Order: sequence, then C-alpha cells, then structure tokens
Amino acid sequence: MGRLLAGGLAIAAVAGAAVAIWLVWLDPEEDGAASPRPRAERAERSARAERSARAPKAGAERRRFTIAASGDLLMHQPLLDRALSNGDGEKYDFAPFFGRIRPYLEKRADLALCHAETPMGPGPPATYPIFNTPADLARSIRKSGFDACSTASNHSLDQGVAGIAGTIAALDKRGIKHTGTFASKRAARQPTFLRVAGVKVGFVSYTDATNGLRAPTDWALNEYAATAPKAGAKAIIADARDARDAGADAVIVNLHWGTEYASLPNGSQRAVAKRLTDTKVITAVVGQGPHVVQPIDRVNGKYVVFSEGNLVSNQSAAAGLPTQTQDGLIALLRFEARGGKVRVLRVKYVPTWVRPGDFTVLPAEPSADRRYAAELRASRARTVGAAGSSDGVKPVD
Repeated sequence: MGRLLAGGLAIAAVAGAAVAIWLVWLDPEEDGAASPRPRAERAERSARAERSARAPKAGAERRRFTIAASGDLLMHQPLLDRALSNGDGEKYDFAPFFGRIRPYLEKRADLALCHAETPMGPGPPATYPIFNTPADLARSIRKSGFDACSTASNHSLDQGVAGIAGTIAALDKRGIKHTGTFASKRAARQPTFLRVAGVKVGFVSYTDATNGLRAPTDWALNEYAATAPKAGAKAIIADARDARDAGADAVIVNLHWGTEYASLPNGSQRAVAKRLTDTKVITAVVGQGPHVVQPIDRVNGKYVVFSEGNLVSNQSAAAGLPTQTQDGLIALLRFEARGGKVRVLRVKYVPTWVRPGDFTVLPAEPSADRRYAAELRASRARTVGAAGSSDGVKPVD
C-alpha cells in the first residue's frame, strides 16, 4: 500500500532476508549480471528498429482492435478473507471481485492487460507491508478475462526470487503472458509479445521504486530510479527497440511509477513520458502506482495513461486513505494497423469503484447498485475529472 522508507531497521532486515533468499535460489548458470551489448551492436540494432517502426508494408489491410489496461491488484487481508470465503474455505477465489467488469474485458476488448502488483510466492499469504498473494489469484485473473499481466512494481521484491519465480510459475500455469520480473537472465533478455488481430505487440514493464529492497542481479526486475528519469527512459527505450528488432509491429509500455495518492503526474513521470513518446519504437504508455486515477494525456502526439488507480484493494476513506483510492478505470485503447504503421486512435475508459464488504469492482454508474447510487455517481465524477474528457479521451457511457 505505501512505499516504505529504506532506512528503517525492519526494512533493512527484510532486505537482508530477501538477498539471502535470492542467493539460495539463483541458478548457478544464470548468476551474472547481464552484460551490456557492445555500443556498435546496440547502435545497429537501434537503427534497424527505427527503420522497422516506420517502414510501410505494401498491401497491408487496415485492422482495428482494442486493448484494455487496468489498475493495481492489491490483495489486502480483508480481500484474502473474502476470497477464501468465496472458495468455501478450501481455496482463494478472487474471480467474484471482477464478475461485473468481465464483460468489458471480454466484449469491449480484444486483449486485456492486468497489473499484478504483489508476488505470488510459496509460503503463507501475507499483506501490507510485505505482500505474498496466493497463487490462486492467477486462476482468477484468467477466469476474469485477462490475457497478460505486468509484474514490475514496488512490491516485486517482497518475497525475493522465490516470490518472482512463484508469480511466473502461477501465470505460466494459467497461460497468462507476463513481463517485468524474470526467473533467469536468459528470460529477461527475451522480448515479450502479444498477438491481436494479426498484429505482433511488444509488451514492456518497469517500476520506478522497490520500497528500499535491492535485487542482487540486474535481470530479475525491470527497474529504474524515479530520481533518474533520463536513465530510466533510456533503458525502457532499449527494450522497446529490442522488441521492434525482433518483429514487433507496436510496443506498449506499462509503468509502475509516480507519487502515491497524487492526482497529477510528478516531474519524473512527465520526463519519462516525454522521452518515451518521442521515439518511434513506442506506441503507447499505460501506468499504475499512485493508487488514484491520473490524467490520460497525449504527449508528443501519443497517448499516455498516467495512472489507472486501483482496480481492487482495501484502500478507501474508511481505511484512512483518500476517497479516490476506491476509484479506478479500465482504459480501452483503440488501435489501428495500416500500411505497416500501428497507432492509437483514441482512448475510452470505464470508471470503476470497489464495493465495500465483498470487494466487487463495479462500473461507476448509479445503476450498477442502487444502494450505493450516490457513492457511484460521486466516484464517476472524480474519475472523469481526473482522467479527463476530450476528442480522443472519453468515458464509456
């Protein structure tokens, strides 16, 4: 829920334990830090990627498709208790949380992306401040209509490499594509691709914070320091170029970034977004992390969804946090592929609100639950006010 100060003794102890776990789990054949490619090789790959991004493909027909992207999945203890009750005490069933938004994922989108903020490692479940979410979440993610998940977040290192390996295994078992955290250096160097409407989409995920925990290798987690946006953007662009060089027609970048509970992007977010959208190899940027909705803007002519807020969590005014933490949105990015060029035509979005008690994610419309009509109306107004409404950005009616 909150980003922790790295200097505390408790975090220092956790960080030490995380490093110890990493050292036990490291594959002896994959224990080195990824070596930077020679400068000449990188330059040549970058040039080829830039040419690929702008080279028209003769005779290609126009295709349109929609990709959905949504906010944080943050399973606090009350959600774990409810999910266990949903599973009759024998398993954790999170799917009922998403039943009311599933039609948007399956009928309004051709591909749906989730953000798995917390690891699904071995051992007993745990919540704030050091999370460990049951692997049953992966089954519910698939059942609810999601096709792929970003996994780089400020909680990615909560359970060390065991947590990363568990998350990857859980998602792989359910056939869910993923990127952001990796079980080996070899996996980290392979671009992640999604296919939709005959288009090959590269998927890149990074985080700008890790709550003070440090990984012993540079390949297990895609991360950059919020205080170094130029270096962060450079690393992200390099990954996007690798995806282009490997055949991607478009690249979506998912970022866990920003200041918690801030309704506007901070300077680091703005700086990274400006650099990412200024390159031809990146098609769109979506984000989470602040736990509240932030604007959907066009930067250098490309769409940036700065923060989709929380999709589901126990955060709310009742928990002593800003009212907006109960809000979120599902961004529906409408793409067009034509003549070898892929672009986002517009972004519509579904304002969402988490119903207290059973944690069902509702469309933020008074008709979704008449008992909470006033709360739903207010939530929608907050989300539309934060995300915006313009010719290219509109809430779904």
